[in-house]
Amino acid sequence: MNHWMMPKKAKTSLTTFPSSAEIVSEPLGVVLVISAWDYPFLVSLDPVVGAISAGNAIVLKPSEMAPASSSLLAKLVADYLDSSCIKVVEGAVPETSALLEQKWDKILYTGNGRVARIVMAAAAKHLTPVVLELGGKSPVIVVSDINLKVATRRIIAGKWGCNNGQACVSPDYIITTKDYATKLVDSFKCELERFYGKDPLESKDLSRIVNSNHFDRLSKLIDEEKVSSKIVHGGQRNEKNLQIAPTILLDVPVNSLIMKEEIFGPLLPIITVDKVEQSFDLIHSSGGKPLAAYLFTNNKKLKLKFVETVSAGGLVVNDTAVHVSLLLTYGIYVDMHALLQFTI
Repeated sequence: MNHWMMPKKAKTSLTTFPSSAEIVSEPLGVVLVISAWDYPFLVSLDPVVGAISAGNAIVLKPSEMAPASSSLLAKLVADYLDSSCIKVVEGAVPETSALLEQKWDKILYTGNGRVARIVMAAAAKHLTPVVLELGGKSPVIVVSDINLKVATRRIIAGKWGCNNGQACVSPDYIITTKDYATKLVDSFKCELERFYGKDPLESKDLSRIVNSNHFDRLSKLIDEEKVSSKIVHGGQRNEKNLQIAPTILLDVPVNSLIMKEEIFGPLLPIITVDKVEQSFDLIHSSGGKPLAAYLFTNNKKLKLKFVETVSAGGLVVNDTAVHVSLLLTYGIYVDMHALLQFTI
C-alpha cells in the first residue's frame, strides 16, 4: 500500500529544464456506496475496502432487500470501525433518495439499470463522478464438440448454485444449435435431478426467491401466454415458501418478456440457431452489453472469434462465474485498481 501511494515521478520537457515533476495521489473525499442484495457482504465491503485504503470517508447504504445482512453490517461497522470515517445508513427508497440529494465526491451503485438512471441524474446535479456496476442478460453458447456432462454441471453450478439464479453473473439464457438442443435438455434433466433430487422444492440446497415481489415478477415471465407452453423441465412453484424449481424453457420467442429483461432467477431459456456462428448476431441484437458471456467449445478458432466479437464485462470459456474470483477484491485484499478508483 505504501508503495502504491508513493508519488510517481513524471517526465518533464526540455523547455522546463532543470525542473522535476511528480504525480501525487490524494483521496477523493466522501464516497457514497449503494450496494446490492444478492451478495450483500461482498458487494458492500469490496468498494468500501478500496475507498478506506485510499483515505476516503464512506457512507454505506446496504440493500433493504437483505434486511438481516444490512442490520448486521450496521452493527459491525459501528462496533469495530471508526465512526468518523464510515457510516452505515439503513432504509429503503426514502433514505436512498435523501442520500442522493447530498453532494458526494464519488458514488458507487450496484444494481439494475432503472435505479442507475436515477443515481446518474442525481449525481449530475453536482457533477459527481459515478461508478455503475449493473447486470444484464449473460448468454451461454453451447457447441456440440464439448463434454456435455461436464458442461451441464458447470452451467448448473453457475446458474442455480449461485443463489438459484439470483446473481449478477448468473447465466441468463443458452444459445445452441437446433440439432443439439434435445441432447442438452436431456442432460439438464438428468444432472438437475442429481443436484436437487426428484422434487427440487424439497431440496435444502436450492435458494428461495428473495421476496414476494420478485416471486411475482418471475411468475409473470413464465406465465406469459407465448412462454408457458415452452417449459420442458421444472416450473413447480410454492408461493408460500417463495420457491421456484429450476426451469428449462426451449425456443421461447425472442420478443417475449423473459428475453427482454434480466431474469435474475431460476429460469433458463434455450434459444436455438441453425449455425453456432449465428449466436454472436443474436447476442448483439439483444441490446446492451452483458455483464458476463460464456462459451462451451473445444474449437480454438471459435474461442478466438468469441473473444473478438462479444463485448461483455467478463468472458469465460468452458465454465461459468469463475472469473468473479479473479476480478473482485475479497476480504482485506486491496489491489491497485481499487485504490485508483478513489484517488485523484
